[in-house]
Amino acid sequence: MDPNAIWYGRHPLGLILAPLSWLYCLVVQLRRLGYRKGWLASRRLPVPVVVVGNLTVGGTGKTPAVLKLAELLRARGWRPGIVTRGYGGRGAVAPRRVPADGAPAKFGDEPVLLARRSGCPIVAGPDRVAAGALALSRGDVDILLADDGLQHYRLARDIEIAVVDGARGLGNGRCLPAGPLREPRGRLTTVDLVLTNGGGSGDDRGGGYRMRLVPGAAVNLRDPAVSRPIADFIGRPVYAVAAIGNPERFFTMLRGLGLEVEGRAYPDHYPFAPSDLAAWPPGPVLMTEKDAVKCAPFAGEDHWFLPVEAELDTAFVEAFFRTLEARTHV
Repeated sequence: MDPNAIWYGRHPLGLILAPLSWLYCLVVQLRRLGYRKGWLASRRLPVPVVVVGNLTVGGTGKTPAVLKLAELLRARGWRPGIVTRGYGGRGAVAPRRVPADGAPAKFGDEPVLLARRSGCPIVAGPDRVAAGALALSRGDVDILLADDGLQHYRLARDIEIAVVDGARGLGNGRCLPAGPLREPRGRLTTVDLVLTNGGGSGDDRGGGYRMRLVPGAAVNLRDPAVSRPIADFIGRPVYAVAAIGNPERFFTMLRGLGLEVEGRAYPDHYPFAPSDLAAWPPGPVLMTEKDAVKCAPFAGEDHWFLPVEAELDTAFVEAFFRTLEARTHV
Protein backbone atom coordinates (compact mmCIF):
# COMPACT_ATOMS: atom_id res chain seq x y z
CA MET A 1 0.00 0.00 0.00
CA ASP A 2 0.97 3.63 -0.37
CA PRO A 3 3.01 4.55 2.73
CA ASN A 4 1.68 8.11 2.55
CA ALA A 5 -1.66 6.81 3.81
CA ILE A 6 0.15 5.70 6.97
CA TRP A 7 2.55 8.59 7.28
CA TYR A 8 0.13 11.44 6.63
CA GLY A 9 -3.14 9.95 7.86
CA ARG A 10 -4.54 8.07 10.81
CA HIS A 11 -3.98 4.57 9.50
CA PRO A 12 -3.79 1.95 12.29
CA LEU A 13 -0.51 0.62 10.87
CA GLY A 14 1.09 3.80 12.16
CA LEU A 15 0.53 2.56 15.70
CA ILE A 16 1.41 -1.03 14.91
CA LEU A 17 4.75 0.03 13.43
CA ALA A 18 5.51 2.51 16.21
CA PRO A 19 7.96 0.21 18.09
CA LEU A 20 10.09 -0.07 14.94
CA SER A 21 9.91 3.71 14.67
CA TRP A 22 11.27 4.09 18.20
CA LEU A 23 14.15 1.75 17.38
CA TYR A 24 14.91 3.71 14.21
CA CYS A 25 14.89 6.99 16.15
CA LEU A 26 17.27 5.55 18.72
CA VAL A 27 19.72 4.36 16.09
CA VAL A 28 19.82 7.68 14.21
CA GLN A 29 20.18 9.65 17.44
CA LEU A 30 23.08 7.45 18.56
CA ARG A 31 24.70 7.88 15.16
CA ARG A 32 24.38 11.66 15.32
CA LEU A 33 25.76 11.64 18.87
CA GLY A 34 28.74 9.66 17.61
CA TYR A 35 29.59 12.40 15.13
CA ARG A 36 29.02 15.17 17.68
CA LYS A 37 31.33 13.49 20.20
CA GLY A 38 33.97 12.68 17.62
CA TRP A 39 33.57 8.91 17.91
CA LEU A 40 32.72 8.94 14.20
CA ALA A 41 34.86 11.15 12.00
CA SER A 42 33.54 14.05 9.94
CA ARG A 43 35.69 15.63 7.26
CA ARG A 44 35.87 19.37 6.80
CA LEU A 45 36.53 20.67 3.31
CA PRO A 46 38.52 23.89 2.77
CA VAL A 47 35.46 25.97 1.74
CA PRO A 48 32.16 26.80 3.46
CA VAL A 49 29.57 24.02 3.13
CA VAL A 50 25.82 24.72 3.14
CA VAL A 51 23.52 21.70 3.42
CA VAL A 52 19.92 22.04 2.23
CA GLY A 53 17.94 19.01 3.38
CA ASN A 54 14.79 17.82 5.04
CA LEU A 55 13.58 15.53 7.80
CA THR A 56 10.97 13.69 5.77
CA VAL A 57 11.19 11.10 3.02
CA GLY A 58 10.16 12.58 -0.32
CA GLY A 59 10.31 15.99 -1.92
CA THR A 60 9.87 19.27 -0.08
CA GLY A 61 11.33 21.71 -2.62
CA LYS A 62 15.02 21.40 -1.79
CA THR A 63 16.26 21.57 -5.37
CA PRO A 64 14.52 24.88 -6.25
CA ALA A 65 15.85 26.29 -2.96
CA VAL A 66 19.39 25.23 -3.87
CA LEU A 67 19.06 26.81 -7.32
CA LYS A 68 17.91 30.09 -5.80
CA LEU A 69 20.71 30.07 -3.21
CA ALA A 70 23.26 29.44 -5.98
CA GLU A 71 21.86 32.41 -7.89
CA LEU A 72 22.01 34.66 -4.82
CA LEU A 73 25.55 33.57 -3.99
CA ARG A 74 26.79 34.23 -7.51
CA ALA A 75 25.21 37.69 -7.41
CA ARG A 76 27.35 38.43 -4.35
CA GLY A 77 30.58 37.26 -5.95
CA TRP A 78 30.73 33.69 -4.65
CA ARG A 79 31.55 30.76 -6.94
CA PRO A 80 29.26 27.97 -5.75
CA GLY A 81 29.47 24.30 -6.62
CA ILE A 82 26.67 21.84 -5.94
CA VAL A 83 26.91 18.24 -4.74
CA THR A 84 23.96 15.88 -4.89
CA ARG A 85 23.18 12.21 -4.37
CA GLY A 86 22.26 11.41 -7.96
CA TYR A 87 19.30 9.09 -7.42
CA GLY A 88 18.41 7.13 -10.53
CA GLY A 89 21.79 7.49 -12.18
CA ARG A 90 23.50 4.33 -13.39
CA GLY A 91 26.97 5.68 -14.12
CA ALA A 92 29.83 3.31 -13.41
CA VAL A 93 32.04 5.85 -11.65
CA ALA A 94 31.10 7.93 -8.60
CA PRO A 95 31.47 10.70 -7.78
CA ARG A 96 31.19 12.19 -11.24
CA ARG A 97 30.88 15.64 -12.77
CA VAL A 98 27.52 16.27 -14.40
CA PRO A 99 27.45 18.10 -17.75
CA ALA A 100 24.44 20.19 -18.74
CA ASP A 101 23.81 17.81 -21.64
CA GLY A 102 24.27 14.71 -19.49
CA ALA A 103 21.93 11.75 -19.79
CA PRO A 104 19.55 11.44 -16.81
CA ALA A 105 19.83 7.64 -17.02
CA LYS A 106 23.56 7.97 -16.34
CA PHE A 107 23.71 10.85 -13.88
CA GLY A 108 20.18 11.04 -12.39
CA ASP A 109 17.35 13.47 -13.11
CA GLU A 110 18.04 16.05 -10.40
CA PRO A 111 21.79 16.38 -11.14
CA VAL A 112 21.07 17.01 -14.83
CA LEU A 113 18.38 19.55 -13.92
CA LEU A 114 20.83 21.31 -11.58
CA ALA A 115 23.51 21.34 -14.27
CA ARG A 116 21.13 22.86 -16.82
CA ARG A 117 19.63 25.47 -14.54
CA SER A 118 22.37 26.57 -12.16
CA GLY A 119 25.40 27.34 -14.33
CA CYS A 120 27.48 25.89 -11.49
CA PRO A 121 29.80 22.88 -11.35
CA ILE A 122 27.68 19.86 -10.34
CA VAL A 123 29.04 16.64 -8.88
CA ALA A 124 26.83 13.62 -8.15
CA GLY A 125 27.64 10.73 -5.86
CA PRO A 126 26.47 9.06 -2.65
CA ASP A 127 29.68 10.01 -0.81
CA ARG A 128 29.22 13.75 -0.31
CA VAL A 129 32.79 14.17 0.97
CA ALA A 130 34.27 12.64 -2.18
CA ALA A 131 31.81 14.60 -4.32
CA GLY A 132 32.78 17.84 -2.60
CA ALA A 133 36.50 17.14 -3.02
CA LEU A 134 35.98 16.53 -6.75
CA ALA A 135 33.95 19.75 -7.07
CA LEU A 136 36.86 21.68 -5.54
CA SER A 137 39.59 20.00 -7.57
CA ARG A 138 39.56 22.50 -10.47
CA GLY A 139 39.81 25.56 -8.25
CA ASP A 140 36.68 27.25 -9.61
CA VAL A 141 34.52 26.71 -6.49
CA ASP A 142 34.75 28.64 -3.21
CA ILE A 143 31.53 27.47 -1.52
CA LEU A 144 29.60 24.19 -1.68
CA LEU A 145 25.85 23.67 -1.64
CA ALA A 146 24.66 20.16 -0.80
CA ASP A 147 21.27 19.30 -2.29
CA ASP A 148 20.02 16.94 0.42
CA GLY A 149 22.48 15.29 2.80
CA LEU A 150 21.24 16.68 6.11
CA GLN A 151 21.82 13.21 7.54
CA HIS A 152 25.18 12.71 5.78
CA TYR A 153 27.19 13.70 8.85
CA ARG A 154 30.54 12.61 7.47
CA LEU A 155 30.54 15.88 5.53
CA ALA A 156 31.15 18.69 8.04
CA ARG A 157 28.94 21.68 7.36
CA ASP A 158 28.88 25.37 8.25
CA ILE A 159 25.17 26.02 7.71
CA GLU A 160 22.20 23.64 7.84
CA ILE A 161 18.91 24.56 6.17
CA ALA A 162 15.85 22.33 6.56
CA VAL A 163 13.00 22.62 4.05
CA VAL A 164 9.53 21.61 5.30
CA ASP A 165 6.47 20.94 3.15
CA GLY A 166 3.97 23.55 4.29
CA ALA A 167 0.97 21.45 3.29
CA ARG A 168 2.00 18.08 4.73
CA GLY A 169 4.26 19.22 7.56
CA LEU A 170 5.98 16.35 9.34
CA GLY A 171 3.13 13.90 8.85
CA ASN A 172 2.26 11.85 11.91
CA GLY A 173 5.50 12.91 13.59
CA ARG A 174 6.93 9.39 13.69
CA CYS A 175 10.20 8.11 12.28
CA LEU A 176 10.44 5.41 9.63
CA PRO A 177 8.75 3.03 9.04
CA ALA A 178 5.71 4.23 11.03
CA GLY A 179 6.11 7.80 9.78
CA PRO A 180 7.97 9.85 7.16
CA LEU A 181 10.77 11.17 9.41
CA ARG A 182 14.41 10.32 8.79
CA GLU A 183 15.27 11.92 12.15
CA PRO A 184 13.16 12.84 15.19
CA ARG A 185 11.22 16.08 14.78
CA GLY A 186 13.34 17.75 17.46
CA ARG A 187 16.16 17.86 14.92
CA LEU A 188 14.49 20.96 13.43
CA THR A 189 15.48 22.92 16.53
CA THR A 190 19.18 22.26 15.85
CA VAL A 191 19.43 23.48 12.23
CA ASP A 192 20.39 27.07 11.46
CA LEU A 193 17.41 27.96 9.26
CA VAL A 194 14.01 26.40 8.51
CA LEU A 195 12.22 27.10 5.23
CA THR A 196 8.52 26.24 4.97
CA ASN A 197 7.55 25.63 1.35
CA GLY A 198 4.02 26.81 0.66
CA GLY A 199 1.06 27.00 3.00
CA GLY A 200 -1.55 24.69 4.36
CA SER A 201 -2.34 22.60 7.39
CA GLY A 202 1.31 21.75 7.92
CA ASP A 203 2.44 25.34 8.54
CA ASP A 204 2.46 25.02 12.31
CA ARG A 205 4.77 22.02 12.14
CA GLY A 206 7.63 23.67 10.27
CA GLY A 207 7.75 27.30 11.26
CA GLY A 208 10.75 29.39 10.27
CA TYR A 209 10.88 31.41 7.07
CA ARG A 210 8.64 31.22 4.02
CA MET A 211 9.34 29.98 0.53
CA ARG A 212 7.01 29.54 -2.41
CA LEU A 213 7.42 28.07 -5.85
CA VAL A 214 6.54 30.50 -8.63
CA PRO A 215 5.69 28.87 -11.99
CA GLY A 216 6.86 30.32 -15.27
CA ALA A 217 5.53 29.79 -18.78
CA ALA A 218 5.12 26.24 -20.05
CA VAL A 219 8.04 25.07 -22.20
CA ASN A 220 7.73 22.60 -25.05
CA LEU A 221 9.76 19.41 -24.62
CA ARG A 222 10.48 18.94 -28.32
CA ASP A 223 11.47 22.57 -28.89
CA PRO A 224 12.49 24.41 -25.70
CA ALA A 225 12.52 27.66 -27.66
CA VAL A 226 8.72 27.44 -27.76
CA SER A 227 6.82 28.50 -24.64
CA ARG A 228 3.20 29.29 -23.82
CA PRO A 229 1.57 31.19 -20.93
CA ILE A 230 -0.09 28.79 -18.56
CA ALA A 231 -3.37 30.64 -19.18
CA ASP A 232 -3.40 29.09 -22.67
CA PHE A 233 -4.20 25.73 -21.09
CA ILE A 234 -7.28 26.97 -19.21
CA GLY A 235 -10.64 25.80 -20.51
CA ARG A 236 -9.69 22.33 -21.73
CA PRO A 237 -8.68 19.10 -19.98
CA VAL A 238 -4.98 18.79 -19.22
CA TYR A 239 -3.18 15.54 -18.44
CA ALA A 240 -0.49 16.11 -15.82
CA VAL A 241 2.24 13.66 -14.83
CA ALA A 242 4.73 13.84 -11.99
CA ALA A 243 7.44 11.50 -10.71
CA ILE A 244 8.50 13.58 -7.72
CA GLY A 245 8.43 13.10 -3.97
CA ASN A 246 5.00 14.72 -3.60
CA PRO A 247 3.19 14.61 -6.97
CA GLU A 248 0.00 16.01 -5.50
CA ARG A 249 1.74 19.32 -4.82
CA PHE A 250 2.33 19.72 -8.58
CA PHE A 251 -1.27 18.84 -9.43
CA THR A 252 -2.59 21.19 -6.76
CA MET A 253 -0.46 24.03 -8.13
CA LEU A 254 -1.86 23.48 -11.62
CA ARG A 255 -5.44 23.45 -10.34
CA GLY A 256 -4.70 26.60 -8.38
CA LEU A 257 -3.70 28.24 -11.67
CA GLY A 258 -7.17 27.48 -13.04
CA LEU A 259 -6.44 24.32 -15.01
CA GLU A 260 -8.73 21.30 -15.30
CA VAL A 261 -6.26 18.55 -14.43
CA GLU A 262 -6.24 14.77 -14.57
CA GLY A 263 -3.16 13.82 -12.60
CA ARG A 264 -1.01 10.72 -13.02
CA ALA A 265 1.54 10.11 -10.26
CA TYR A 266 4.63 7.96 -10.74
CA PRO A 267 7.24 6.88 -8.16
CA ASP A 268 9.93 9.46 -7.42
CA HIS A 269 12.78 9.35 -10.01
CA TYR A 270 10.72 7.06 -12.24
CA PRO A 271 12.68 6.13 -15.42
CA PHE A 272 10.22 7.10 -18.13
CA ALA A 273 10.26 5.07 -21.36
CA PRO A 274 8.62 5.67 -24.76
CA SER A 275 5.92 3.16 -23.83
CA ASP A 276 4.86 5.35 -20.90
CA LEU A 277 4.41 8.40 -23.09
CA ALA A 278 2.58 6.37 -25.74
CA ALA A 279 -0.06 5.50 -23.14
CA TRP A 280 -0.84 9.15 -22.37
CA PRO A 281 -3.70 11.05 -24.03
CA PRO A 282 -2.77 13.01 -27.18
CA GLY A 283 -2.36 16.22 -25.20
CA PRO A 284 -1.76 18.63 -23.82
CA VAL A 285 0.43 16.94 -21.23
CA LEU A 286 2.12 18.99 -18.49
CA MET A 287 4.96 17.74 -16.30
CA THR A 288 7.65 18.98 -13.94
CA GLU A 289 11.03 20.10 -15.21
CA LYS A 290 12.67 17.20 -13.38
CA ASP A 291 10.54 14.75 -15.36
CA ALA A 292 11.08 16.64 -18.61
CA VAL A 293 14.82 15.94 -18.65
CA LYS A 294 13.95 12.22 -18.90
CA CYS A 295 11.00 12.51 -21.32
CA ALA A 296 12.45 15.01 -23.82
CA PRO A 297 14.17 12.44 -26.10
CA PHE A 298 10.82 10.82 -27.02
CA ALA A 299 8.31 13.59 -26.27
CA GLY A 300 5.32 14.46 -28.42
CA GLU A 301 4.46 17.82 -29.94
CA ASP A 302 1.98 18.67 -27.18
CA HIS A 303 4.18 17.74 -24.21
CA TRP A 304 5.17 20.63 -21.95
CA PHE A 305 6.96 21.22 -18.66
CA LEU A 306 6.35 23.93 -16.11
CA PRO A 307 9.53 25.45 -14.67
CA VAL A 308 9.33 26.85 -11.16
CA GLU A 309 11.53 29.26 -9.24
CA ALA A 310 11.84 29.47 -5.49
CA GLU A 311 10.84 32.82 -4.01
CA LEU A 312 12.45 33.23 -0.60
CA ASP A 313 11.52 35.58 2.22
CA THR A 314 13.72 38.65 2.27
CA ALA A 315 14.21 37.98 5.97
CA PHE A 316 15.51 34.48 5.15
CA VAL A 317 17.99 35.82 2.60
CA GLU A 318 19.27 38.34 5.11
CA ALA A 319 19.54 35.70 7.83
CA PHE A 320 21.35 33.32 5.49
CA PHE A 321 24.04 35.81 4.49
CA ARG A 322 24.35 37.05 8.06
CA THR A 323 24.96 33.49 9.21
CA LEU A 324 27.38 32.82 6.35
CA GLU A 325 29.37 35.93 7.25
CA ALA A 326 29.50 34.95 10.90
CA ARG A 327 30.64 31.39 10.12
CA THR A 328 33.22 32.30 7.46
CA HIS A 329 34.34 35.79 8.61
CA VAL A 330 34.03 37.27 5.11
